[in-house]
Amino acid sequence: MFVSDFRKEFYEVVQSQRVLLFVASDVDALCACKILQALFQCDHVQYTLVPVSGWQELETAFLEHKEQFRYFILINCGANVDLLDILQPDEEAVFFVCDTHRPVNVVNVYSDTQIRLLIKQDDDLEVPAYEDIFRDEEEDEEHSGNEGDEGSEPSEKRTRLEEEIAAQTLKRRQRREWEARRRDVLFDYEQYEYHGTSAAMVMFDLAWLMSKDLSDMLWWAIVGLTDQWVQDKITQVKYVTDVGVLQRHVSRHSHRHEDEAHALSVDCARISFEYDLRLALYQHWSLHDSLCNTCYTAARFKLWSLHGQKRLQEFLADVGLPLKQVKQKFQSMDVSLKENLREMIEESANKFGMKDMRVQTFSVHFGFKHKFLASDVVFATMSLMESPEHGSGTDSFTQALDSLSRGNLDKLYHGLELAKRQLRATQQTIASCLCTNLVVSQGPFLYCALMEGTPDVALFSKPASLSLLSRHLLKSFVCSTKNRRCKLLPLVMAAPLSAEQGTVTMVGIPPETDSSDRKNFFGRAFEKAAEGTNSRALHNHFDLSASWRRSPQQQPPPPISDLRPEVVLAGWQDTPASPGWGLQGGAAWLPHAQAVIELKAEDRSKFLDALVTLLS
Repeated sequence: MFVSDFRKEFYEVVQSQRVLLFVASDVDALCACKILQALFQCDHVQYTLVPVSGWQELETAFLEHKEQFRYFILINCGANVDLLDILQPDEEAVFFVCDTHRPVNVVNVYSDTQIRLLIKQDDDLEVPAYEDIFRDEEEDEEHSGNEGDEGSEPSEKRTRLEEEIAAQTLKRRQRREWEARRRDVLFDYEQYEYHGTSAAMVMFDLAWLMSKDLSDMLWWAIVGLTDQWVQDKITQVKYVTDVGVLQRHVSRHSHRHEDEAHALSVDCARISFEYDLRLALYQHWSLHDSLCNTCYTAARFKLWSLHGQKRLQEFLADVGLPLKQVKQKFQSMDVSLKENLREMIEESANKFGMKDMRVQTFSVHFGFKHKFLASDVVFATMSLMESPEHGSGTDSFTQALDSLSRGNLDKLYHGLELAKRQLRATQQTIASCLCTNLVVSQGPFLYCALMEGTPDVALFSKPASLSLLSRHLLKSFVCSTKNRRCKLLPLVMAAPLSAEQGTVTMVGIPPETDSSDRKNFFGRAFEKAAEGTNSRALHNHFDLSASWRRSPQQQPPPPISDLRPEVVLAGWQDTPASPGWGLQGGAAWLPHAQAVIELKAEDRSKFLDALVTLLS
């Protein structure tokens, strides 16, 4: 059920308990965790923190700890599946779920005892009514026609029997009609996959309601929202709306501290809202490196070609920036150039077709020396969390979590260096894929595979890094190709996961279009392709499209042959597909959704063949 009063129904309940905290491996979840940890520290709440990167780790960790705890908090995991069915907990266990994945599973919504959803009600949830999807089981007792009718005439018995048969037939017909309506209602509700309000923002709202919101908590909420924007999890409209909410909190904090002495302290945190350049890490890099390794500019300049390099030189000349200044560290540039840099770049960017060069964002000053944009922190934290240099996932999680604290700026700067390496490797890999024609059309989708031994391939073994590479590659491919049809195709990308185990990670992302009503069906398509070929595959990602699971008691989904083509193609959409791409004239997509699957390398060919057959 949804928690209406977070303070009374959640925080005051766990405040006197010992709780277990499950946190997913994404930046937004880490920021929400930091806010909750700060609140727990204020009120001396005992808790145990367990990072989980997928359903397998969540189930294993729950089985290991379930005897020691009654209250469990899940951040960015658990809302979009039947949690009780997956974990099979004891009846006294209570789960508080703060998750951005949508849609929320209807069983979780209407579970009155064990599931408590920490989800903002102003999100457009559109949960079906209880009576439309649940129905009390009625015992259909068949009454014998001769009960109490010993003295009745045969004709009366026959009439009564006919009436009972008619009534039972009517009940069965009504039951079938209700079940058909239920399937339609559930389909309409579950056909979309998207992300709701940032978990960090939800936790910050809790701190604000309790008047315990600190500047650090506000900054973590900002980083959580920026993570959603960087990874294309929310639409631009949603991002701008939530930025406006946080901007009011920033103004409130600024006014609250403007007359206080610690506002000028060397270790204070000063947050400000600003319109800044859409360039990755440019304040911690050289401007030239940032322009070359930011997807937005690299794709539009086509920097993998000589013509693109010339266009970049023309752009810099138009801006009026000498190469000597552009290629040195940003902090070392002439002050006169840095003061007007944003306006100069934005004016020239408009001439070169880049109208979205400035974005709404936030920055923070730690003392007088350290300044970071929210996107800088997102890239640094993400790189720390998915860096192959750490031995285990837990170590990477801990490093990333620590980097969000202002007392560990050395780790944050280390994360920035890792992020630079990641962005360089991303653009180099994109250039290699485009120049060697590794992006090929498989008919209904584009396909690209990174081979074992490719430079920096280990950096793309994790889902978030591979998804970021896939989105950037698709944008660059769309800018480079002249084939109109290819511009409307989605992309499936594969990268080696483990050479020892012979596994690969595959990601499916929607087409690079401006449509705002897209839906992703790659998760279902991946599942059916794996089933049809008996591929050794694992859906272990927390995204709904990549996390289909079935308990022994559940009935499997209907086979693909039982569905009409338009149902399969549009992600179980029981309506004609929209004009555009696909077998029946097009498939609609939800923006920013992605599907992730892990499978054995030797199964990849037959898996792809099945996927092509399924979607063509």
